[in-house]
Amino acid sequence: MKFKGLLTGVARLFGRSKSCGQDDLSDLRQKAEQGDAKAQFDLGYAYYSGAGVPQDDKEAVKWFRLAAEQGHAEAQYNLGYAYALGVGVSQNYAEAAKWHRLAAEQGYAKAQFDMGVTYDLGEVVPQDYTESVKWYRLAAEHGEAEAQCKMGAKYYAGQGVPQDYTEAVKWYRLAAEQGHVKAQLLLGFSYALGEGVSQDYTESEKWCRLAAEQGNSEAQCVLGFIYHDGKGVSQDDDEAVKWFRLAADQGAVDAQYQLGNAFYLGEGVPQDYTAAVNWYRLAAEQGNADAQCGLGRAYHLGEGVSHDDKEAVKWLGLAAEQGHSGARTSLDWGRFSR
Repeated sequence: MKFKGLLTGVARLFGRSKSCGQDDLSDLRQKAEQGDAKAQFDLGYAYYSGAGVPQDDKEAVKWFRLAAEQGHAEAQYNLGYAYALGVGVSQNYAEAAKWHRLAAEQGYAKAQFDMGVTYDLGEVVPQDYTESVKWYRLAAEHGEAEAQCKMGAKYYAGQGVPQDYTEAVKWYRLAAEQGHVKAQLLLGFSYALGEGVSQDYTESEKWCRLAAEQGNSEAQCVLGFIYHDGKGVSQDDDEAVKWFRLAADQGAVDAQYQLGNAFYLGEGVPQDYTAAVNWYRLAAEQGNADAQCGLGRAYHLGEGVSHDDKEAVKWLGLAAEQGHSGARTSLDWGRFSR
């Protein structure tokens, strides 16, 4: 579906919260009918949200359009989203892009970000990373954290700009300091790898923890590895298991596999082959080759499950098809032991 990228920002639609008493509403309507663009915008929002009037998407769009045609940037932005989502009007991605561009050209940061997404993904317009970066940069310079994170990613990958890890870190940091969870994680990676900054595992742990504490499963999994390996922190299997479990409960496949290993080896938890198999299975069913191999070996050894070489071969075969050397060796030689 075209314009999918903009639909990720649905929560940003009509992002104003305002309620009016009847006297205020009567005054607002009078001003709107007299052509006051701000009043038209506010009345549009009242109809969209049902604040003091019956909720009515078509009326909302009518008033947004009147304000937008007078150059009201936020109304242009909201009208663009109405077209993108088919709210109060027939869905029309070209119209959505048109109104977002008008808002963006007036310096409306959210619209600038959305234009960046549009060019980034090649939706409605031809894909153009240079143009995408242009719009992301404008939004980022207005302080839009999501745009700052995108700028970091573009510099990291060298998409639309020359590759520059130092610039990537600069933009990640700006977004991370605003609490942007992905930027915090990526800044943590930068410190761990020494890309754009001096390698510093303590700083890496700090930023990954901030992202993990916001519930980001990838950051939780990374934090598990940090404590498992003792990178920038004292090695701590209990703490590793804590973070792996939080990520695994959200379906993070690598964390599920690592939690399976923890139960198999008794690291940070009492040894429990049945629990190990349960976690291996969850990861294996998502296609994790290490977990498929571990599950296959568990079936062969009868650890946590009844011995079943047919199941063992099935799971080892799936891992081997992905190029897992241990699974291939086990199948080739009939050696299923760890």
